[in-house]
Amino acid sequence: IAERLRADVEAGTFPAGSKLPTEAELAARFRVNRHTVRQALSNLEQDGLIQVTQGRGRFVAPSLVDYQLGARTRFSQNLAALARTPGREVIDVVRVPADATVAEALELSVGAFVWRAETTGAADGVPLSHSFHYFSVDRFPELDRVIREEGSITRALARAGVTDYTRRTTRLSAQLSDGDDAEALEMAPRRPILQSENINVDAAGRPLEYGISRFAGDRLQVVVETRDLG
Repeated sequence: IAERLRADVEAGTFPAGSKLPTEAELAARFRVNRHTVRQALSNLEQDGLIQVTQGRGRFVAPSLVDYQLGARTRFSQNLAALARTPGREVIDVVRVPADATVAEALELSVGAFVWRAETTGAADGVPLSHSFHYFSVDRFPELDRVIREEGSITRALARAGVTDYTRRTTRLSAQLSDGDDAEALEMAPRRPILQSENINVDAAGRPLEYGISRFAGDRLQVVVETRDLG
């Protein structure tokens, strides 16, 4: 059953990103019980060919997104350059005191107030990232409202007078998804995710944003532009 379904995927019967028939439908097609179908689907999931989305069903794994990482990393621009349709949703923007990590990144005192914007990003409707962006409240007193209005970090910063910024540092690490990330990325818990911690700076080299993004590890691969490496 697994090999027949694999052949269907390769033949385009079930394109990348499409939803597979239910267990009951597959059991009827192959004239077996649902337990047997479930075993076959589990094998395909372990091979990375299909993905389980909680509450929605099983889908053929989308083709990997080549996510460009360079001096000017912009989520929407990256996907548009790949002829992918980007999607960005602002979940919430709240004022919180900076912990030691955020304070050091933004060169603030611990406890200084910062805006924390939570966003999700998608490619062709498939969830790709779950991110948190931190900005100084003193420097951008109305950024929470502007982010909500624009639905875009880049456009919100432009309205605040920052028309360009660059990536100073990026730290990548591999983790397993927890409940919040699994829900935001519509993936099963304990699946691989790629975490990116970054600091963006303005034209004067002053820290502008500290960000943490968690990407679905089986939906993208990071491409580093060597021309951006010193």
